[in-house]
This record gives sequence, structure tokens and C-alpha cells, in this order.
Amino acid sequence: MNVGGQAVIEGVMMRKGNKIAVAVRKGRKIIVKKEKIKSITEKKPWNFPIIRGAVGLFETLSLGVKTLNWSAQIAVGEENKKESAWPFAISIVFATIFALVIFKLIPLGIAQFFSGLGLGGRLLFNIIEGISKVIILIAYIWAIGRMKDVKILFRYHGAEHKAVNCYEANKPLTVNNAMKFSTIHPRCGTSFILFVLLISIIVYIFVPMNFGFALKYVIRIALLPLIAGIAYEFLKISAKYGNNAVIKAAMKPGMMLQKLTTAEPTEKQMAVALKSIKAVL
Repeated sequence: MNVGGQAVIEGVMMRKGNKIAVAVRKGRKIIVKKEKIKSITEKKPWNFPIIRGAVGLFETLSLGVKTLNWSAQIAVGEENKKESAWPFAISIVFATIFALVIFKLIPLGIAQFFSGLGLGGRLLFNIIEGISKVIILIAYIWAIGRMKDVKILFRYHGAEHKAVNCYEANKPLTVNNAMKFSTIHPRCGTSFILFVLLISIIVYIFVPMNFGFALKYVIRIALLPLIAGIAYEFLKISAKYGNNAVIKAAMKPGMMLQKLTTAEPTEKQMAVALKSIKAVL
């Protein structure tokens, strides 16, 4: 069974099956929290191809925000404070609105603008929209990557990948061993996001051009679960047939994008990631 995870504030979350562990550095200590979770994708019809990807995306985002909030509580010394559902819900709502505006509304507006200049055609419209999304994504990652806290987060992201790569290579999970591995991993969420953007170009071709701007936007939001499901299945195939030349070529852009979202961790950060992965094994 595969191990995956994500960087959190001053730490790393790892997941294997229905087990998760979050390890966070607090001064000289590493605080570890373990939980068992249930996914509805284990039951029919939620485990069917494409459906499982759409549902899994929502579960992953929810889990990611939850663990980020918990790591933030540790950072401010409130790890024992009873969690309220409201901050979690508000975080989800604001993150969703932000993503829909930045990566959906603005690219669609750019494509609509060029369409008004006479650069028509369904294919060209969607290519312009898709290219706009990729440019905005890269610019956004680069911009936030200049921030001190995000730089630290990206180092923990690199530590997470090194730990998983070390585990999948069947090497002992030590700091010295893990530091030798790459900060890049084929199943990274960064690659998944890029797949979603690229697959959306193909899917949106089937949306009629004579629809108004507002209706086009609503349809794009409605099609997101389908696009996420397709991207998830492609990611599963790429993980299974990673040595195939065609799959390698398709994975290359996502792997290159990870160079912006990961960085070389320190040994202390690596120790946190290893603490997390050991807790779920």
C-alpha cells in the first residue's frame, strides 16, 4: 500500500491506508499525532473509477486543511485547545472561493477577452484558457515561494518526498539515508494539480461557445469533479507504469513543477518527516 503525505506548518503529515500521522517540531521536541480515518471510497459506488478520484480529492483537501490547522495550533502553543468546527469550515470556504477565482474565473475571463478580439474557435479558446491557468499557477507558486514561512513549508515538502522515496526504495529510514534521495516524487499533489489543468482543456472543448460567460463559468465548476476523477485515474496509471516512456513524458511537466514547490530540507526537518512516516507504518 502506497504512502503519501503533505507538508504542514513546521512538520509533515503522512498517510497509509486508513492511518495518518502528523509530526510537528516544537523547539527541540517533535510532537506526533496519530489518527485512524475512514474513507467513503472504500464502499460502492464511491470506489468506482473517476468517482473515487472526485470524492478522494474532497477528502484529501479536508484532511489537509485539518492537519494544517492542527500544526498551526502547535506553533502558537495551543495544541491542547479543543478544536472548533468553525475555523475549519471557514478555511475550506475561503480556500475554495480563492481557487475558483484565481484558477477558474480569471483564466476564463482572459480567454473571453481574446475571443472578443476575433481569436475565436472552440479549441483556441480552451488552449488560451489552459495556458492562462498554467501561467497563473506557476506565477502564484513562485510568488508565495518568496515568503519566509512558505520557504520552510517547501523544505518540509521536500523532506516528505525524500522520506517516501527512501521507504519505497526499501532503505532503512534514517536521516543519512533519506537525505540522499530526491525531493521529487511522481505521485505528488503538484503533479495532480497540473493534470487537472491540462485535462480541463480537453473536457471544456465540449462546452458550447455560444453560452454566456456566467453559464460557461458555472459549467466549468460543475465539471470539476469529473476532471479531478480523470486526473486521479491518470495519476494511478502513471504510478503503476512509471517506467513506460509515454508515461514518463507525460509526467515530466509535473515533475519539473515540483522544483518550485520543494526544497532541500535540513537534517532536523528530515527527522520530522521520518518520525511521521514511521508512525503510519
